[in-house]
Parts: sequence; C-alpha cells; structure tokens
Amino acid sequence: MPQARTPSFDRKDYELEITDNLADLLAVLPPHIAEAIGMAEGDATHGGLIEIVMDLGRRPEARYQDGEAVITERDVAREDLAYVAARIGHFGDDNRAGIERTLHRISAIRNRGGELVGLTCRIGRAVYGTIAIIRDLIESGESVLLLGRPGVGKTTMLRETARVLADELGKRVVIVDTSNEIAGDGDIPHPAIGRARRMQVPTPTAQHAVMIEAVENHMPEVIVIDEIGTELEALAARTIAERGVQLIGTAHGNTLENLMMNPTLSDLIGGIQSVTLSDEEARRRGTQKSILERKAPPTFGVMIEIISRDEVAVHRDVAATVDAILRNAPPRTETRRREDDGEVAISTADDARREPAVRSLQAGQGQLPAASGPQRRGIVDITTRQPARDAAYGPAPAAEPTAGDVAPFLPRGRGVEGKPLRLYPFGVSRNRLEQAIAQLRVPAVIVRDQREADLVVTLKNYYRRKPQPLREAEARGTPVYVLRANTGTQMENVLAGLFPNAAAASRQTGPSMSPIPASDTGRDGEDPVSHAMFEAEEAISAVIDGAPPVALAPQGSYVRRLQHQLADRYNLGSRSRGREPNRRVEIYREGLQ
Repeated sequence: MPQARTPSFDRKDYELEITDNLADLLAVLPPHIAEAIGMAEGDATHGGLIEIVMDLGRRPEARYQDGEAVITERDVAREDLAYVAARIGHFGDDNRAGIERTLHRISAIRNRGGELVGLTCRIGRAVYGTIAIIRDLIESGESVLLLGRPGVGKTTMLRETARVLADELGKRVVIVDTSNEIAGDGDIPHPAIGRARRMQVPTPTAQHAVMIEAVENHMPEVIVIDEIGTELEALAARTIAERGVQLIGTAHGNTLENLMMNPTLSDLIGGIQSVTLSDEEARRRGTQKSILERKAPPTFGVMIEIISRDEVAVHRDVAATVDAILRNAPPRTETRRREDDGEVAISTADDARREPAVRSLQAGQGQLPAASGPQRRGIVDITTRQPARDAAYGPAPAAEPTAGDVAPFLPRGRGVEGKPLRLYPFGVSRNRLEQAIAQLRVPAVIVRDQREADLVVTLKNYYRRKPQPLREAEARGTPVYVLRANTGTQMENVLAGLFPNAAAASRQTGPSMSPIPASDTGRDGEDPVSHAMFEAEEAISAVIDGAPPVALAPQGSYVRRLQHQLADRYNLGSRSRGREPNRRVEIYREGLQ
C-alpha cells in the first residue's frame, strides 16, 4: 500500500513533510475500529493522533495531542486483540512489535498467564525539519544526549538526525535500533533514516553488546542510540565515546538533575562521588570535609533537554554545568525557541532549577546546605563579567568595590558615637586586618562570630565558591565586601572607604599606610617574624592571582621554614635560593615555575 502523506495537526510550514503510513496501521485494526476513527487518506483531522489504546473489556480510545476520545461504544473483545496480533510482526522480549516498513509501534499488555489483554498502537511519524533548532550542535561532532518526557519527540528527532548526518553530511552512521522504533519493523529500514545503516537488537538486554559490535565491525563515524537505560549500556556508550565516535542518543529522564540523581546513568555525565577532604584542605576551600565532585569526564559533551517540539534547553558544556551545580553556583542554560516563521531565538539565563538537584544529592551525603534564597537589600552585589566563565558558572566577584557599594547598607550609628563597626574576616588575615584598623585609627573591631558582624570581609577566591558562612551572611542581609588580595593595602582601602573622615585624619597625623617590609624588623616594636609572614601572604595572594614567581626578603632558617609551610597550605610551590645570609624563599605556582 502506498505511503499516506498528510498535513499534521498544528504543524508549522517549515516542517517540510510528515510520513506516517497511517493506511498501513488502519489495515491491521479491526474493521469497526478503523471505520470509527474515520482517518481516510487525505483527512487532515487525524494529524494530532498520538496512539490508539485497546484494553480488553473497555471501549477503545484515541489519544490526541490535545486530549482523548472514545472511538466506539463497543468494548474490546479478545477477538479484536487477536485480529491485530495476527497482522503485525512478532512481539519481542520487550513486548513490542511493529508493521513492516513503517514506524508504528504496537506494545502489548499481558496477564500473569502471558495472554494478551491490551494493546497500545503508537503512531510513528518521520517529520522532516525537526532538528533545525539544534542542527549546529548535531553537526559540531560533539556527542549529544537528548532528554525529555515520553511523547515529546525524542525518537522523531533522533531519526531525523541520522538522516541529516548520513545524507547531507555524508557521514558513516549506524543506528542501534533495539525495538525497531527508529527505522521501523522488518528487515528493510524505513526511508526516513536516509543512507544510515541499522543494526537490530535480538533482545533489549543485548543492546550494550550490539553497541560495541557496531564500533568493532562497521567503522562508524556516528552511532545513534535510543533509550540508554542500564549501567551496561552507559558503560558501552563511554567505551564508544573514548574511541572517537560521535554519539547521538536519548536517555530516561527529563532534565540533567534526573541523571545526576540516577546512580545507574550518572556515568553519562561523569558520575558523582563523595570525597573526604583533609582538615587543612576543607579550611582552605571553606567547605565541609565531605563534598561531592564529578568523578570523570562526561560521555556526552552536550546535553539537550526537550521541553516541547519548538523549545529546548541546551547545556553546551556538560562537565562545566555539573561542576557548577555541585559547587552551588548557578549554571547558565541556553534556551532555544523556534518561532512561527521558523527562526530560532536563543537566550541565556541563570537556571534556578538546578538547586533542588544538588540539595537532594547533598542531603544523601549528610551535608544539606542552607538555602541561599534571593538577594535582599543589604547584600552588596560586587561583580565583574568574565564571559568565558559566566557561560557555565555565572558572574564572578569583582576585584575592587567602592565604598559607595557598601556604606549605604551598614547599620545606622555604627562607626560613630562610640559604637565601633563589627567586622568578620573570612579567609582574610585577621592580624593584618587588625594592623590596618590600628594604622588608620578607625572605629572598627573584629568579631569571631559572623552572626555578630555588621560587615563580612572575604577574598575573591572564597566568594566565588560561596561556602556556607558566606551564604548564611547573605541570607541574613549582612553586607559582604570582596578583596582582590589578602594585603594590607586592600584592607586599608576598604576601611578608608567606610570611614573617609577618620582615614583622612589618620593620613595627616599617623604613620604611613604602606605595608611594613620584612626587612624592617625594628620599627614600632613590631615582630620581625610577623613582618616576614605578612610578606609571604602578599606573595601568595599575588601568585594565586596569576603573578610570576615572587622572591621574598632574606630570612633565617626558622622563618624560611614557616614561609615554606605557609605556601604549602595554599598548594603553592616554594624553594630557598641564595647563600647565607642572603638566602631567601621564592614562591611560585607549581607547573609554571
């Protein structure tokens, strides 16, 4: 019987053609059901039909995109089910069958004795033009994973992808077709896949073996896989990707967080593991000792969440997105929507849906973070744009905020009339901050409990990671001031901005605000060891920010050992150079010395 080509239900003009072979499906249905459906060739009213449901002892139903309808008042009998079963292909282990050289799928429901008690006849369509919204990603050569709810069009998009890659780009494409849903039933594949080759799978449990066989025997450039659902299939997909073959596949789940919380399929996005840090490393990062990290590179570099047939959410760098979610940073998701004229509108915004996923993951590890919540008045937004980083992690904190950013949010009356401003340093040298307060003679004190603080002072590297103390401070509305480096000059600048009058008076009558060099060991009775450690802290801050190796002032063996230990705490390299008494420590970033 010839193919029936009909216009689709509410389809756009840019979707060129739909091939659904509906006449072939009508031919296997009981005559009274086929007649009641009223889908004669050329009738446009059936274009939104999704599936036909036949359950024993119930009235048959037709399910459309916008609802359901009873086909006939006559209940389905066993004879009706047997009529269909006798005219279609053999039911496999997954209780699925098809009609030869069509894309329709007939799924069976059986009783405990194995007898047929229900059928779901799903309409299969080859829709040309469906991948226009993601065509650039498919053609990039990256492995792409499609996610979406049942019926949203994953398999239709997969089928069109295989045809475009094989026919228009001339690539060697092999489809691993487990239930014959991509290329249709029978030995001859449906024309909708173009020149792509199809490998059938004898049983669903053998899909992973056929995936490996496709790579080893047929030299494909692209492998197309539908419904990756087991650990063995996930491992086979990783093996294929590691051999340099492009993967285009679908998986069970609607969004990326579904995969993150699925221990069976999480390997597709690199896997999630719990890591226990040392006390020193946990303090350096500002996190708990037990954290979640990505285990390996993801199998699929790009992930597409299909929201509807005209809208998708794209994660261009799955590794960066997963890392951002695990760090409680807001990843950026690219949203694409196809307009009525066929043009694709692309927008990028923070994806707030990710927080529940990481909170659920961390709850399982016993480290549920405090809810960050929206920003309120009193939270100083000190940010600078870094395009390459923003694509995955969102905005980063700035280097040098101004006093006007912070001062309006401070509690009224603080800093004057005998009420000192209470500062809480997080990741900042407490001794150096005390020295800056003393040099400028400003009314400020350092507190040890952040809940008592009027202002939190931290470093750029800490603020980017957003550890729990900073999240709690922001949730309470406590202003957070970000320093570029852990130096006395930076601290004096923030204090001068908060207390301009006091700072000006101190500059006129007090000592210089310049940091005390380590070689000046006797001024104002200062401890020479503290001076040497201050100099080491400045060098460490500079190297972390990308400076070349920094040589410190000459010191004795005891002080040099302390400086080496300090550099090691920050995971930096250090070495002693020169001869006594001019032997000194040089601090550098390992691998760049």
